[in-house]
Amino acid sequence: MSYLEDGVISIEEIEVPTEERFQKGAVAVIECVQEIPCNPCSDSCLRGAITIEGSINNIPEIDFDLCNGCGICVANCPGLAIFLVDKSYKDKKALVGIPYEFVPLPEKGEEVILLNRAGEVCGEGVVEKVRNAKSQDRTAIVFLAVDRELAMTVRFFRRKQNAG
Repeated sequence: MSYLEDGVISIEEIEVPTEERFQKGAVAVIECVQEIPCNPCSDSCLRGAITIEGSINNIPEIDFDLCNGCGICVANCPGLAIFLVDKSYKDKKALVGIPYEFVPLPEKGEEVILLNRAGEVCGEGVVEKVRNAKSQDRTAIVFLAVDRELAMTVRFFRRKQNAG
C-alpha cells in the first residue's frame, strides 16, 4: 500500500542504506516523499551528502557514503522527515535519532514506548541522549536505544509518564 492510500510511508517508498553502511555508524535516513518546494536539508548539509536535482520541488537524495550522521539535516527539516540510524551502536541495540519539538524534553535514561510510522506500538526503548543546541532552532534530536531489528521501524515514541 502507498502513503497516498493510507498516509503511512512504507520502507519500500524510501531510500535505505545498505547493511554495510549501517555498520559504519550513524547515517541520515530521509523519509520525505512529498514533492514540495523545500531545501533546508540540502542547504544545511556541510558534506554535500544531500542534494536536490533540478527543481526545488524534487525529492532530496542522499549519498550515504558522504553522510557522517551529524544530524544537522534532522534539526533543519521543517517536515520532521529525517532520522538518524546507527546500527553499530551496541551488540543488539541500535540508536535512532528522532526530531522532537515538544516540551518538556525527555531525559537520558527515561524509558519510552516506541511507535512505528503508523503510530502503532512496536516495543520499548530508552532515551540515551537529547541534543538541543541553540543552533537547532527548537528542534531537539532525541536518541533512543532500540532493539537493532527495530531501527528502521521506530519513528517516534510516547513517554510512559504520559501514556495514561
